[in-house]
Amino acid sequence: MAPQRRGAPRAPDGSTAAERRRPSSTKKDRALREVPGACLRTAGLGAGLALAALLLWSSLGTDDGVTEVLARRGELVAGRFVEVPCSEDYDGHRRFEGCTPRKCGRGVSDVVITREEAQRIRSIAEKGLSLGGSHGGASILDLHSGALSVGKHFVNLYRYFGDKIQNIFSDEDFQLYRAVRQKVQLAIAEAFGISASSLYLTKPTFFSRINSTEAQTAHDEYWHTHVDKVTYGSFDYTSLLYLSDYLEDFGGGRFVFVEEGANKTVEPRAGRVSFFTSGSENLHRVEKVRWGTRYAVTIAFTCNPDHSIADPAFT
Repeated sequence: MAPQRRGAPRAPDGSTAAERRRPSSTKKDRALREVPGACLRTAGLGAGLALAALLLWSSLGTDDGVTEVLARRGELVAGRFVEVPCSEDYDGHRRFEGCTPRKCGRGVSDVVITREEAQRIRSIAEKGLSLGGSHGGASILDLHSGALSVGKHFVNLYRYFGDKIQNIFSDEDFQLYRAVRQKVQLAIAEAFGISASSLYLTKPTFFSRINSTEAQTAHDEYWHTHVDKVTYGSFDYTSLLYLSDYLEDFGGGRFVFVEEGANKTVEPRAGRVSFFTSGSENLHRVEKVRWGTRYAVTIAFTCNPDHSIADPAFT
């Protein structure tokens, strides 16, 4: 006789033991299946946040090709200097012993000009540029020549406004401008081991106000790579005094020293002075300003007294 098959033992509620175990096993299986999906969703969210952060950082004004930051906006630089080999750009010009660069390089300092002085200097730029301004992204104010951006052109603000100019600027403004220029001149002379008296202010020396407005003329295209000694001829030493803060007042607009595979940048900070020899050993450009407004003043020096200009003054 074939053995009689017994039924599965019943649980007290009338269901089999196997049937009672099945629901808990199903929940466990479902939970295990849901874990990978949750991980994928979390990973996707993390990747999305990372991408958003990258896009935000890009929108703040970073630019490809920068491999080293010489001076960050958030740090206080007491004095930093990097020596580089001099180019041959100076050989085609008259040399002045004890002044024409034999030691070349670039320096940054936050202790030459105070932030309070930078704020007062910026107010001079704001007053002057309120009289005009470029239709493009870059406006210029040159207190020496009187050149002022107005629309797509320049006017001489001293001739254009005549005696009314004394209602815009004061003697104190020009005294401060001269004092700041002298401090920058002394800092450059000390860094390069030359006499300050051998340096002469040269043109163009000017305020710049840059925003993200689309360029209207070639004068608005400030971002092209160039060499000051080639562009202007008279330049031997170039300096920039920044009057606003990177990532607080504007995005983009960093100053970039262009080197093969190793571009280096200076992040503007109000009161920061960046200076360098003007030859092609310091090929450079400015990043496009992405948002906000960037203020600075370019102060250039020559060793040739024939190319010197006077400080601005009321006449």
